Amino acid sequence: MPRSRYLPVLLLLLVTLLPAAAQEGPKIQSEKRQAQQGPPRAAFSRADSLRGALTPLRTCYDVGFYDLRVRVNVADRRIEGSTQIVYTATTDFQEMQVDLFENLQISRITHRGTPLAFRREAGAVFVAFPEAQRRGAVDSITVYYGGRPVIAKNAPWDGGFVWTQDKQGNPWVAVACEGIGASAWWPNKDHPSDEPDSLYLSCEVPRPLVCVANGNPRGTSPAPGDYTRYDWKVTYPINNYNVTLNIGAYTHFADTYTSPDGDTLALDYYVMPYNEKKARRQFAQVKPMLACFEQYFGKYPFPRDGYALVETPYLGMEHQSAIAYGNDYQPGYMGRDLSGVGLDFDYLIIHESAHEYWGNSVTAADHAEMWIQESFTTYAEALYVECTRGYETAVRYLQGEAQLIQNAEPILGPLQVGYSRWLTSDHYFKGALMLHTLRNVIADDKLWFDILRGLSSRFRHQSIHTADVVGFINAKTGKDFTYFFDQYLRHPSPPVLQYQIKPEAGGVELAYRWQADVPGFAMPVGVGFRKGSYTTLFPTTDWQTVQLPGSAAAFRVATERFYVQTERLPGGAAPKSK
Repeated sequence: MPRSRYLPVLLLLLVTLLPAAAQEGPKIQSEKRQAQQGPPRAAFSRADSLRGALTPLRTCYDVGFYDLRVRVNVADRRIEGSTQIVYTATTDFQEMQVDLFENLQISRITHRGTPLAFRREAGAVFVAFPEAQRRGAVDSITVYYGGRPVIAKNAPWDGGFVWTQDKQGNPWVAVACEGIGASAWWPNKDHPSDEPDSLYLSCEVPRPLVCVANGNPRGTSPAPGDYTRYDWKVTYPINNYNVTLNIGAYTHFADTYTSPDGDTLALDYYVMPYNEKKARRQFAQVKPMLACFEQYFGKYPFPRDGYALVETPYLGMEHQSAIAYGNDYQPGYMGRDLSGVGLDFDYLIIHESAHEYWGNSVTAADHAEMWIQESFTTYAEALYVECTRGYETAVRYLQGEAQLIQNAEPILGPLQVGYSRWLTSDHYFKGALMLHTLRNVIADDKLWFDILRGLSSRFRHQSIHTADVVGFINAKTGKDFTYFFDQYLRHPSPPVLQYQIKPEAGGVELAYRWQADVPGFAMPVGVGFRKGSYTTLFPTTDWQTVQLPGSAAAFRVATERFYVQTERLPGGAAPKSK
């Protein structure tokens, strides 16, 4: 998902305040942070728990396939249709939960052609069977529904349907629902832990409009009332919020990406006809980007369904194999450079395409763990910069983003309460700096990139938890980095390197330790006397001392490689080593 629309303003404020803040120690900054944090996350309601919790009424079945059929009445802003949910019973059960927003009406739910009883509470629909569903059985229900779906106030951050017109006055309709959930417009098991193995989507729209959805087109046919039916098929697991519709007067052009080993990938582009010339020029970035991502993360994860960009009336979203693009064919973020390295690439293309790996293929199993998709995706932007412009420029890119970190809340949110109400974008920026830090802690680029490719491969097309990522990295490195992830994910602030430094003959004596929330925190860090030339220290939470050749005035911590805070303590006798 793209970053907050407030980021350009936030960047300006932070750049203005940064010089003053840099002169303050962490203790002073900590006191100020208390006043900057604002109100705590809102209390979670019963509706939040129904959306986010994996109760027995949800874990009793595993979705294998959705057959979604929807008719879009553009003039009345209404939809009607049905969802067939094909599932495998994971245990014996007689009642199950599916999800659909309250403002959409359900006319009936059927099982093998027979109506089923159901009741509704908030966005949850509880479906009762006359007889028990037996463990291991493969079966299905069909939910028939309709109504006026939620209208997005400011897509994609405030999700729902977008009803608007293009520059030529044609209807233009789109859907973005990551935050509020797919059940805002179609019935499903609305939890990221359960992706279907495949999905079929049939969309009826008024002629001569075109409907573009996920996967590959499976044909068109006339529909009653001067409508056209467009059929689409997704042949891979897909996160429910990635399922989308794009309706408009689209034109289409295509291309092909060829991997170094000769494999080809279909590239499809759907844009407004008056923007085709700009799109052909802007979308030329796709093939070199795919080459970079293939180098770092492995092959594109949805080759049968292909890669597509679809122009939308909102900024963008990572809709699987139908990426929403609304950056108006500008470089950077809506024409702005948030990093300071230059405006030579389209942020939306790079960021949302990286989500095909991190978010669409490797998916967080709970919304509280969105760092899995957003941190890796934001870090992927820096890797794209590294691939095209070198490591030092990538470091500058990350340092630009570091100015946007607020350290006001943990990156990990509360589990099983639906979409977490993030106060900040730290799961983007701080998460990316955390990964950059881990790369330098590991200090072995071959191993680091083996880890990234390994994560992408091992958890391909899966929903996973934080523990899966940490366990994989621990196994791959042969070291326990649990302490590292606990500090950066579960606590608002990064570790603080406290130190005292005093001149002595031939150099300085440095006393140092970590101040951290995690007991026994022990992360290597680089220090030195000029940028680019560092000595690695191995601080713990106990004081240590070391003699270094250099001037106290020139001493620095490698904060461009390690996202940490520093605090130089007053002079005096250095603490003794323990």
